[in-house]
Amino acid sequence: MSAHRPLDQQHPTQPVTSTPQPLAGRRNPKRVLLGLAALATVGALIWGVQWYRVGRFIETTDDAYLQADSMTIAPKVGGYVAEVLVADNQQVEAGQPLARLDRGNYQAAAEQSAATIKAREADVARAEAELAEQDATIAQAQAELAGAEADLRHARGQVQRYAPLARSGAETEERLASLTNEQSRANATLISRQASLRAAKVRIGTLKAQLLQAQAQLTVAQASARQSDIDLGDTLLKSPISGRVADRTVRVGQFAQPGTRLMTIVPVQSLYLTANFKETQVGAMRPGQDVTVHVDALPGQALNGHIDSISPGTGAQFALLPPSNATGNFTKIVQRVPVRIVLDIPEALRPVLLPGLSVTVDVDTQGAADAKHG
Repeated sequence: MSAHRPLDQQHPTQPVTSTPQPLAGRRNPKRVLLGLAALATVGALIWGVQWYRVGRFIETTDDAYLQADSMTIAPKVGGYVAEVLVADNQQVEAGQPLARLDRGNYQAAAEQSAATIKAREADVARAEAELAEQDATIAQAQAELAGAEADLRHARGQVQRYAPLARSGAETEERLASLTNEQSRANATLISRQASLRAAKVRIGTLKAQLLQAQAQLTVAQASARQSDIDLGDTLLKSPISGRVADRTVRVGQFAQPGTRLMTIVPVQSLYLTANFKETQVGAMRPGQDVTVHVDALPGQALNGHIDSISPGTGAQFALLPPSNATGNFTKIVQRVPVRIVLDIPEALRPVLLPGLSVTVDVDTQGAADAKHG
């Protein structure tokens, strides 16, 4: 009998070889790279088309800041600050009181001016009365002159009648002498009345001059009163525009000189943008072109606007010390041109936007370029 071998020895173990099968979730790297290359090509093509249609007409700068035409509040008259009527950053309306100066001295000056007006009005009234009185005096002098002329004519007639009678002896010489004396007195009276009339007429001119002087002094007093009223009114400082209070340095009790800055009113509701583009960027810019603005304080949010105007000169031309390129060595520096832009600001963003904030500006010059090439 043959010996039985164990079962595991009857079939010796043979090396088992198997063909590797591809995993179900594995991707071909070549296909992935080809796909990515295709996507990149399509993306580049789309970007190129977009740049050709739009992007090449966009001019961009980050040298741009929000601005507002702020108003400095300063007193026209000097005085101690009696009251401050607004707080820091407060919203105010046009005409709203901001501060009040002590008005005691100005009130006294106004009252003194009013009293001076009354005194000058009395001077005018007196001059007018004297002028009217002088008119009556002239009328009286004219009547007295007419009476003197009548007396002289009567005296002359008497002398002419009695002279022949005295020569014939019908009348005495004494009677003729008496009549001649009356004629002389009548003539003297006539001369006196003529002189009085001339003097009365001359005084009319004097009185008229005095009336004109009184009227002129009244006009001066009235002007002084108006100035006093203006000074009194200027003790109350009012806001010339609507806006928010900024840079408030005024305090109760301090002495404010005329022209001293006390605060600033910022019209935050009337913001605009000044963008300083390079001179190589403004060739195709025109007023009215669309603008897109990105404010650094509002990341991810864009504002719309349009070009309002372009400065008539570069910023260097209006500097405190303009450069003089005709002296010394010359180095060309690209100049910048201020461009004013009006923004369409939503009401919800107005409290956030403030003068001085930095922005990035994109100007679409496509319209001007199309007009140029068309």
